[in-house]
Amino acid sequence: MENGNPPQADGKDPSGFLSDIIGNNVTVKLNSGVVYKGELQSVDGYMNIALEKTEEHVNGVKRREYGDAFVRGNNVMYISADS
Repeated sequence: MENGNPPQADGKDPSGFLSDIIGNNVTVKLNSGVVYKGELQSVDGYMNIALEKTEEHVNGVKRREYGDAFVRGNNVMYISADS
């Protein structure tokens, strides 16, 4: 722990990580438990997210497909980069 800040695993802050994965496939889980999977197009400081080629999953089952989707940041539990 340097200067009172916890160490980062790869030396990047969350906004740097998110900037690096724009254009990649991601999984976005909402506080409600709904999961969106798609290509990350943009993310802002409020964690508002724009996705393309989006799939909505509820209880592990694909429910809908969207061309584009916008997720409001206050609903986001986490964003994960898909491999």
